[in-house]
Amino acid sequence: MVLLTGQVLAEDNRQVATRAPPAKEALREEMLANLLAINEILTLMAAGKIKEAGQAAEASLGQSAQGKHRDKPFDARPGPHMPPAMHGVGMDGHRAASEFAKAAASGDREKALSLLPNLTAACVACHYSWRTR
Repeated sequence: MVLLTGQVLAEDNRQVATRAPPAKEALREEMLANLLAINEILTLMAAGKIKEAGQAAEASLGQSAQGKHRDKPFDARPGPHMPPAMHGVGMDGHRAASEFAKAAASGDREKALSLLPNLTAACVACHYSWRTR
């Protein structure tokens, strides 16, 4: 890795996950929405609104949030077009969000805080392993 004028230049060794353009666009939109959801969850946690953070996590990122694209044409559904390993990482993220939501729903701040990094662990794992271009 070489650092030049503040930019890191390195060979990108991530695997390419090719999909039909509609599925690629649907996934991009979902990832942007996920960033907003994570920001909302962090903001709620910082404000001491633990239960609300859990509700937001489950609604936006948890297992109950799966299937957001089932009403779209097959070519626009990201999940069926993902490599199995990539899909598995995404499923891990949904499970982690639901686990966090369950702890937050109980009002257990310390437990919720301890699970908070798991909300982004799957995001990091996926983005470090996969790319679309």
